[in-house]
Amino acid sequence: MNKLKDPIISVSGVRGQVGISLDARTITRFAMAFGTFADGKTVVIGRDSRTSSPMIRHAVLAGLFATGCHVIDVGLCPTPTVLMITKHLNAAGSITITASHNPVEWNGIEFASKAGKLLTQTERDKLMGIYDTENFTLAAWDKQGTLEEYKEPTAHHLTQIFNSQWLDADLVRNANLKVALDCGNGAGCVISPSLLRELGCEVVEINCVLDGNFNRPAEPTPDALSQLCETVLETDADIGFAHDGDADRVVVVTDSGVALSGEWTLAFVVDFILNKIKGDIVATVITSRMIDDIAAKHGVSLHRTKVGVGWVVEKMHEVNAVIGGEGTGGVIYPSLNYTTDGIASIAAIVQYLAESKSSVTELVDAMPRYEMCRKKVEIPSQEVATKLVELVLKEYEAECTTDIESIQHLDLTDGIKCVWDDHWINIRKSGTEPVIRVFSEAPSETQAEELCNQEVDRLQTLMKQINL
Repeated sequence: MNKLKDPIISVSGVRGQVGISLDARTITRFAMAFGTFADGKTVVIGRDSRTSSPMIRHAVLAGLFATGCHVIDVGLCPTPTVLMITKHLNAAGSITITASHNPVEWNGIEFASKAGKLLTQTERDKLMGIYDTENFTLAAWDKQGTLEEYKEPTAHHLTQIFNSQWLDADLVRNANLKVALDCGNGAGCVISPSLLRELGCEVVEINCVLDGNFNRPAEPTPDALSQLCETVLETDADIGFAHDGDADRVVVVTDSGVALSGEWTLAFVVDFILNKIKGDIVATVITSRMIDDIAAKHGVSLHRTKVGVGWVVEKMHEVNAVIGGEGTGGVIYPSLNYTTDGIASIAAIVQYLAESKSSVTELVDAMPRYEMCRKKVEIPSQEVATKLVELVLKEYEAECTTDIESIQHLDLTDGIKCVWDDHWINIRKSGTEPVIRVFSEAPSETQAEELCNQEVDRLQTLMKQINL
């Protein structure tokens, strides 16, 4: 992966490679900006298991103390737990120390505002304005910030999940499920094994050690889950689950040892929830067409947004959606909190499995199926990425005017999405990595891969035209 000299700042927060594009000075400056944004009030902080997280924690504390904040530290726990405690305490905001699914050498901070809500665009602009101008409200010597530790934050999270109207814990316990669980040595280790055991599941743990060393990539893509697939088969497990680094996502391995993409997590949960509660769905422009088919099956509306949890959340508030998420394995449960929650998804999917009395393989076979391909092109800077996307758009616009049959719909909600009757392709710059992402979906794996490869070739050709 390219080494960037500057951190990536996006709707997801701030991320960078530790010691290269992310250091204590940058973090402290952001923490002072956030402390100013929070008016020096109570801020909750938490961190994932990365070995660089303690360093970043100290930098965050310095910035928050300097602006007079009272800090409540929930320690090492998943991102959705941090936000849920922020909501529980009605704090002014939170900072979570994590790089989520990014590689182990990365880290970052994610922000939430009052009561654990992700920042709106207006709030993000206000925070960045404070950061850019360094217009910090610094506390006097006798009004410096204070620190408090919050014990057992995961207990509150588990209580909220068990109180959910869609969960029947006794039904799951009676199903006697065997579950293989791969937490990737990330923050999910402190909660997901406990959740499954409280649901009466026999749990086979792999990569559930909080040592900060990821034995597999933090992003739980199918290619990264060979050990979990083998474990499911060797132990005759009913299902396998894998988290990313901060457990806001989870993906599934079938009883046949087949690793599914995060698209299936959202599909399973949406179908399950809509059987309980009717209402609108929100997903991103690159989420699988499976969600369109599930929405049609239940007679509800599907709304699509830009990629990023913050955009999905804003639309969910707007349309009062009952469920939403991304095809990354991140699902948002409004009854719990407006953020992606991989722990809640484990509970929802085992409930779905217990109710259906079907195997995961049978559930997959009963779903409408499409093949998706994901590729990425590394780029030297976000500026180059912007120029590349602009050049691609010009070519597509030209194709639309010269050949009406070539593209039926051009969607510019996020990057460029070209839509045909039975397939689509999306090109967009990442907000979390120095790459341009290319997604395609089609009836066959071969067609989806051909579409992706064509766009990767196009991007690499056009990059040569840019003065780097």
